[in-house]
Amino acid sequence: MATLDRCSDRDRAWVNWAISAVSADANRSADTHLLPFPLPGDWGIDLYLKDESVHPTGSLKHRLARSLFLYALCNGWIVEGTVVVEASSGSTAVSEAYFARMLGLPFIAVMPATTSQDKIDLIEFHHGECHLVDDPTAVVVEAQKLAAEKNGHFMDQFTYAERATDWRGNNNIAESIFQQTALERHPIPSWIVVGAGTGGTSATIGRYVRYQCHDTKLCVVDPDNSAFFAGWSQSDLDATVSGGSRIEGIGRPRVEPSFIPSIVDRMVEVPDAASIATAREASILLGRRIGGSTGTNLYAAFALTAQLREEGATGSIVTLLCDPGERYGDSYFNDEWVRAQGLDLRPYTETVRTFLSTGRWHEPSI
Repeated sequence: MATLDRCSDRDRAWVNWAISAVSADANRSADTHLLPFPLPGDWGIDLYLKDESVHPTGSLKHRLARSLFLYALCNGWIVEGTVVVEASSGSTAVSEAYFARMLGLPFIAVMPATTSQDKIDLIEFHHGECHLVDDPTAVVVEAQKLAAEKNGHFMDQFTYAERATDWRGNNNIAESIFQQTALERHPIPSWIVVGAGTGGTSATIGRYVRYQCHDTKLCVVDPDNSAFFAGWSQSDLDATVSGGSRIEGIGRPRVEPSFIPSIVDRMVEVPDAASIATAREASILLGRRIGGSTGTNLYAAFALTAQLREEGATGSIVTLLCDPGERYGDSYFNDEWVRAQGLDLRPYTETVRTFLSTGRWHEPSI
């Protein structure tokens, strides 16, 4: 009889400790707030922002990073001393660096060279290493290569995001949203609006809505230069685009494996100028800066609100405040950066201002 032990008692003890440490992070974290967006009450439509910026690492990706670490630990992919590598546009890497530091693990983030310096600084604050690449489409291949060279583990958020989270509940973001709307005048949202980065959040929410037999519809927004909209609208999961998205955290050059198109009721392609203009206008109303991906979410949520009003319907819409706008002082809130990108915010600013004052929606003809 041949016998081979692969995991020592010491290895198992470390993994048990690591899982407990990551789980404790969730246990001591209060749920994120659901903030009413200031719309006139007589419109009959309530709009809410699920404020994911209050997580310890400041973004929606904190949930994902925690789930990915637990998934990798429970699968035996991460053990004591494992070098963790991720391909990321920024926020996921910040959150994964936080958990890697918690567990005493080396962490390398492979990111586009265009990633904001503020996010790079946050990753390095958590003792992570930033590996920047000029071609945004090459981050996954480069991350795989680095992980192999260092005998480490490639987290691969774009593949595992949809399976690392328990979509049936267990305090996921979908369950939290419905618990928080339960006492509102429209307790079951008409629409939930989210962006597609990995596709994991839309997968979790779309599955949960069906599992609970809610009538809520799922709207997924996609920025310029991203493959998700084309892949969904053309039923082509092999769709690709060249280059990278300007709106950090969402948009991908390919349709990622975690994106589940069959549970998406509507997709909206939002121009980057619209995302940035909306982020700026909403920041004024909220009294705080919000990021570009939140602007993308709100642009579509505003259009949906106007549509419901035009139809004479009432209801509620929930979207996500993904991260704080302070991370984008050198980009989305910098007029010189906007001009250098060749973006004209004026038509979209006018569209948003008209909506906020009248409830009517007029898409710019550009």
